[in-house]
Amino acid sequence: MQYIKAGIKRLHPDAKTPVYATPGSACFDLFVTPELTEEVVLTQDTPLIIGTGLAVEVPPGYVMEVFSRSGHGFKYDVRLANGTGIIDSDYRGELVLKLAADGAPFTVKPNERIAQGRIVPAPRTEFYEIEELSETERKGGLGHTGR
Repeated sequence: MQYIKAGIKRLHPDAKTPVYATPGSACFDLFVTPELTEEVVLTQDTPLIIGTGLAVEVPPGYVMEVFSRSGHGFKYDVRLANGTGIIDSDYRGELVLKLAADGAPFTVKPNERIAQGRIVPAPRTEFYEIEELSETERKGGLGHTGR
């Protein structure tokens, strides 16, 4: 198994280190900041900005992707407001999330798992101009292969 090392800095002394829930988990869980000491209700009209109490040092050449927790989306219609968070390797601030509710009110509890993330390679792309694009077998545009 390959491991990537990433430094974390606790911005709150009781901030929880990200953890993998099971040996087969693709992403690590991120927790609500310990600064949240009581439950907060998230509704469609009130998105919630919440920290993790951590800053992460993503290695150069990598990026941290942050996603909603699957259960939050399927069971409660809760998601990250920006879809997927991208944490660049040169960002050094607190890992902060904005949650949105598309359904019934959702209660955010202190110290609970609130999102999930993974650190993946992020190769740089070198663009160059060409006169023509190469041909492919594809014929058609958006939605041509089905729904």
